[in-house]
Amino acid sequence: MLIPYQQLDSATLDNLIEAFVLREGTDYGELEMALAEKVSQIRQQIKAGQVVIVYSELHESVDLLTKQQWQTRLSEQDPDS
Repeated sequence: MLIPYQQLDSATLDNLIEAFVLREGTDYGELEMALAEKVSQIRQQIKAGQVVIVYSELHESVDLLTKQQWQTRLSEQDPDS
């Protein structure tokens, strides 16, 4: 299930993004960026619709996925769609 970012408190959204960035464990290019900068970039991608917030009822978890990753998951679940 997609969670619209507008439904989340700003601090909650930041915490979700921070957890994602820290879990990701990789950097974004040749220069190392500060955590706040990475969070800002992901937040912008969420607002632009490039990254979505997904809640899994089965796993009782929240994750961030690119829009393409989300669409791929949907098509794998229902190949006739």
